[in-house]
Amino acid sequence: MAQIRSKPFGVTKEGANVTEYILSNPGGMSVSVLDYGCVIKNIIVPAKNGPVDVVLGHDTMADYENDFTSSGSTCCGAFVGRYANRIENAVFTLGGKTYQLEKNCGEHHLHGCFSRKIYEVKYFGDTLLMEAVSPDGEDGFPGTLKIAVRYTLTDDNTFRMDYRVSSDADTIVNLTNHSYFNLNGDPSKEGTNMVLYVNADNFTPADDTYMTTGEIKPVEGTPMDFRKPHAISETINDTTYQQIKNATGYDHNWCLNTYKNGKGDDTKVCASLYSPVTGILLEMFTNEPGVQVYTGNFQGTGIACKHGVKYPKHVSVCLESQKYPDSPNKKDWPSPYLKPGERYYSHVAYRFGIKK
Repeated sequence: MAQIRSKPFGVTKEGANVTEYILSNPGGMSVSVLDYGCVIKNIIVPAKNGPVDVVLGHDTMADYENDFTSSGSTCCGAFVGRYANRIENAVFTLGGKTYQLEKNCGEHHLHGCFSRKIYEVKYFGDTLLMEAVSPDGEDGFPGTLKIAVRYTLTDDNTFRMDYRVSSDADTIVNLTNHSYFNLNGDPSKEGTNMVLYVNADNFTPADDTYMTTGEIKPVEGTPMDFRKPHAISETINDTTYQQIKNATGYDHNWCLNTYKNGKGDDTKVCASLYSPVTGILLEMFTNEPGVQVYTGNFQGTGIACKHGVKYPKHVSVCLESQKYPDSPNKKDWPSPYLKPGERYYSHVAYRFGIKK
């Protein structure tokens, strides 16, 4: 059974104390979570030549706060919502009423403010629970939300996140974690040697503002096809393909084969990532219909991050479980709607091992 300990991490600009909680198991894996933004600060896993921290991050509270409040926020390791990913023109209609959101990504709305909240923490046994309230009107969304995020680390090196939300009014919800994975053990170098697998026959194309077009297209015969695992470097620079050119890499939603008839099968691997350098294999499981694969296309800014390392472009891969981007404005896509008396429930698990 995992154990949980805590230690002070820092103080916000407004004077709030931030605490780091460390879950560790007997197998030598540990996960550090901040009560600021539910940030995943470290995930340390066993590898062929010793333990490796497989996520990007920052060293100080000031660095996280400066990142998350900037116009180019990376949301590095954070819990994001109310609506993970983009909403077109920062507007949607619900119950005949139009809601205008903050335009924080060009003309669109991206992610929201959950990454900047301080969460109330409870822990018992091997479970870490973080809770918060999002008031009616926050970020422009209707309804007061009660939010609970549960973290569990198991003895087989699986790190699981469960999200539960209730609302007192009709609203939309889409939550995810925005960890940047580099399994190589050296985030000073590009990570496109990592081998990616995505269990998806289709994806949702995006325009040059990163907004989904409303189409669902097959991956067959395109650089979007990761049904057979291959190194990201084999296709990420194929700018003859418009989707790669638009994003300068991958920043797309895949429609998971593990989601059918309105239900996700979380017993099947929906995506995986493997490092030939360390032998670390990450396998992903979720009940959600989509996964956003983002290859750090906006990294390479020259800003020093965790351990003083300046991350290059394409150093990492985000694997974000989610509803499809802009689902409130694409009525045939999996529903993001939540009514009073209902419970939003989403989960994702990352299982780590060493590939032989």
